Amino acid sequence: MSSASTLDELARAVERLREQNRQLTEHVTDLEADLQETDARVDTLEAENETLRDETERLRDRLGDCETTTERLEAATDATRKRSGANKERIEELQARELEKGAHLRAANVDRCDLELATDHLERLTKDDGRAYYRLPESEDPLDRGDSVSLAHGDLLPIQQLARMDDEMRRSTTNALPTRLAAKLWKARSDPDVGDNPWRQGCKTVREYVKASDLKHWIRRQESGVSDAYAKKLVSRTIDALLDLSKHRLAVRKQTERKNGLSYTERRVLLPTDADLPGDQPAGSPETADVHG
Repeated sequence: MSSASTLDELARAVERLREQNRQLTEHVTDLEADLQETDARVDTLEAENETLRDETERLRDRLGDCETTTERLEAATDATRKRSGANKERIEELQARELEKGAHLRAANVDRCDLELATDHLERLTKDDGRAYYRLPESEDPLDRGDSVSLAHGDLLPIQQLARMDDEMRRSTTNALPTRLAAKLWKARSDPDVGDNPWRQGCKTVREYVKASDLKHWIRRQESGVSDAYAKKLVSRTIDALLDLSKHRLAVRKQTERKNGLSYTERRVLLPTDADLPGDQPAGSPETADVHG
């Protein structure tokens, strides 16, 4: 083979090698680009995975909170159901007592099947107001008014409801001493048989009132062992309970007093003459002079 032929062959071989090298270089470049894209995709997926993990953890926390809230609500519902049952029993006991005293109660407010009465049935009657009522057989309306009624327990103000209870039932209804004192104070005002009554007759726009100082001494007579300092605190709390339970039918005013030549300001709890008390009218009304709220 001549030298020229050999050189030509070598030149072609070198050219082929160059082409292969170029192709390999391009392929490596493509692979590097694919690798970079894959790395970027992996980074994106890892970030998304981390976000999903965080979201999953947050949802687990929310699920735990929801389960805790559900358990709390179930417990509260169960407690409310028990209290409602106990209150229903108390109301039914009060209704039975009132019926046995001759009261006429609105039929809509009475579950007659659950009342424990000496008689085996109640009479249903319709009064002049067009409403239906229950009473014990042949029980006359204690108010002796054909167009009126003896109010059902639910028609009364909270203070009137509590005042109608005996001490044991009142204690089972509330464990707040100021509330019980407020109820006893109201009963002392409206029930002449109580005896220890710190209320005083008012004039003009005030039907009755009680002084804070008289209320303090009354509290100490009602609760043996109460100190003078604690009785002062109970006066304020009892007044607050009176206002709340009477739905603010009562009012509190400050009055300037004089004693031993000195002036001082004292609070008074007032029952206005125009106070709207269910089943009660201001003293002096000819139709209701003997009715007490």
